Amino acid sequence: MERRDHAGNGVTAHTTSYYAASTNPSPERPPLNGDITIDILIVGAGYSGLSTGLHLVERGYKVAIIEAAQVGWGASGRNGGQIVNGLNASLQTIGKRYGADTANFVAGLVQEGGEIIRERIRTYAIECDLKDGNIITAYTGAHMRELEDRLQLWAGYGINNQEMLDREQLRAQVNSNVYAGGLIDRSGGHMHPLNLALGEAAAFEKLGGVIYEHTPAIHVDTKAAKPVVRTRDGSIICNTLVLCGNAYLGHLVPALTSRVMPVSTQVMATEPLGEERAQDLIPTDVCVEDARYILDYYRLSADKRMLFGGGVVYGGTDPRNIKAKLLPNMNKVFPQLKGVKIDFAWSGNFALSFSRVPQMGRIGNNTYFAHGYSGHGVTGSHTFGRILAEAINGDRSRFDVFEKVPWIPFPGGRMFRVPYSMAGSWWYALRDRLGI
Repeated sequence: MERRDHAGNGVTAHTTSYYAASTNPSPERPPLNGDITIDILIVGAGYSGLSTGLHLVERGYKVAIIEAAQVGWGASGRNGGQIVNGLNASLQTIGKRYGADTANFVAGLVQEGGEIIRERIRTYAIECDLKDGNIITAYTGAHMRELEDRLQLWAGYGINNQEMLDREQLRAQVNSNVYAGGLIDRSGGHMHPLNLALGEAAAFEKLGGVIYEHTPAIHVDTKAAKPVVRTRDGSIICNTLVLCGNAYLGHLVPALTSRVMPVSTQVMATEPLGEERAQDLIPTDVCVEDARYILDYYRLSADKRMLFGGGVVYGGTDPRNIKAKLLPNMNKVFPQLKGVKIDFAWSGNFALSFSRVPQMGRIGNNTYFAHGYSGHGVTGSHTFGRILAEAINGDRSRFDVFEKVPWIPFPGGRMFRVPYSMAGSWWYALRDRLGI
């Protein structure tokens, strides 16, 4: 999304996405007006904030969420809608960097986010077009070897619901000639991400939680005995504060600003293709991403549109023409879609950490935060929301593991993190093109 769309700059309507155009009915939630005191305050009504809040109200806590725009306005309502297990950083990388104990710990929760999502959908009857199955496709022999290594590595941790697909087996799932094969994760899946967020918000409110929309936080005092958050028309004193702004937190909390970098990714939606044409493209209706460093990801919507995403812009700005950026990639994968009408095209930011490992921690004793899912926030945010709630409720065992994982600053600091990351992405993109 463009800078002018930032909630902090006054634009709080949902972006012009397919998701916003096909959203379930949702109530208008008024902004905070006045001063209140609450047990727990959460900043941000995306997946991280909603997951944390819902786990807490289920335990009986009094919780409020403030949101600068509307529920699911940021990445949670704009993403590709894919339930992809794992973190951006591989289990192999985590083991090498942080040790076997940390890798074992992470392996034990890489599927948890998807399980939480499915449990929420069942428990609260959330209508969000849930489908099963996620495929990672390989362009090259090198990609196939990477996927085979992943299959064996995950199996070593007792994760056995993945299967390699050769070229012909993949063609039965994805009708494209460009791939050498792939890996299917049957515990993955896809859904309507904005409707998932709205359903979780409704569940949170049904259990007594309160959400204030159009209520940007303009100042946070984490040094007070009880954290204080000032908004445009009021203030909140709380016993515990949870910061879940992720890529849209901006400069509100300087201690967190340099930890992550906003990165935009783009999605477009075709016109409805019809049942027959859609089934010819993805016969098993799974969601797909490829194994490249800068990847494409795509799936069919409930009304049989192709939702095709990809691309990154470091720093979190829009390309001038999203369709022009994505169409060549879609037409390469599916030449049978050349000339199809594109009804929607949009962009949104996710928060990238340099290590590609999400971060969780505290500022002082009473302020918690979670961010930096690095493109894997659909599942990661739901897992981290549960872990944050556990810690606030007194069980810090899992929180402490992540809090102790050291974060790595971007080389060159805030000034040079964008050109450094761009140079790195060019290098990895070259490796993908050369098949090494």
